[in-house]
Amino acid sequence: MKAGVIGAGAWGTALAQLLASDGQDVALWALEPDVVDAINAGHENPLYLANIPLSPSIRATGAMADLAACEMLLVVSPAQHLRRVVALAPAGVPLVLCSKGIEAGTSLLMSEVAQQARPGSPIAVLSGPTFAHEVARGLPTAITLACEDRGLGQRLAARIARASFRPYLSDDVIGAEIGGAVKNVLAIACGVAEGAGLGLNARAALISRGFAEMTRFGLARGARAETLGGLSGLGDLVLTCSSTNSRNFSLGKGLGEGARAADLLSNRRTVAEGAHTAPVLRDAARAAGVEMPVVEAVCALLADAAPLAAVIDALLARPLRPE
Repeated sequence: MKAGVIGAGAWGTALAQLLASDGQDVALWALEPDVVDAINAGHENPLYLANIPLSPSIRATGAMADLAACEMLLVVSPAQHLRRVVALAPAGVPLVLCSKGIEAGTSLLMSEVAQQARPGSPIAVLSGPTFAHEVARGLPTAITLACEDRGLGQRLAARIARASFRPYLSDDVIGAEIGGAVKNVLAIACGVAEGAGLGLNARAALISRGFAEMTRFGLARGARAETLGGLSGLGDLVLTCSSTNSRNFSLGKGLGEGARAADLLSNRRTVAEGAHTAPVLRDAARAAGVEMPVVEAVCALLADAAPLAAVIDALLARPLRPE
């Protein structure tokens, strides 16, 4: 399958590098002309994935029409821009959604957004514990590839799989998406614990109680518990809650050190998806009657609605309850 990638940030570039590792041509759509020029002229993306030599079979473009011949498109645009970007993509081509988030204003998952923006295009979701620079370097990685059409999922998996990149097939698209969206918010919380010096016990508590929140919300939206306990849920949660390589963890660490969210976000070129997802997730959980106190705490910090100490005290003062 001739492959294309929409979005030339760190993750999109890493996926293009993965797909090109067998020597096949890969079309990579980038918004920024300087990124297109750097990839085509120097086989590098210093803006988003520095110090990684890129395959010469990756051809960057700023024209979506250049992806018309692709038989598979990996969509890696920021979640809040996915609707606009997918609407521009060639019609009828299978879309593998690699963006993690929930759309503001609609509370729709990315697959639901794509179905509205490009009706008739088959949809799959790629999600799991993945740092872009490790995938680009060929380090061992396993992910969930979710697709309701099993035959299509198998064909996509065969095209994507590599010796060091192992896709596990699922038909639970909703579960794969919810894991990826919620873990970004929980990673901010774990970063706060790191920045505030709360210790590893606190981080472990946030991961486990956050996973309980993810599970409650996921089940309410129709996800399966085994998906949430797999690579796209628990696996991704553990990775992003453990390292400053995670943009969301790094954002939370800054909050824990006393910086204001607005200042931290204004100084970033890359997107910390959890900052955009948090208020949407909070509102969707409230509407569904799902209690998510860790998510509520992250929202309070992002909105500068309460001092850090007060937010921490409020979490610790919650009534005792059965696990």
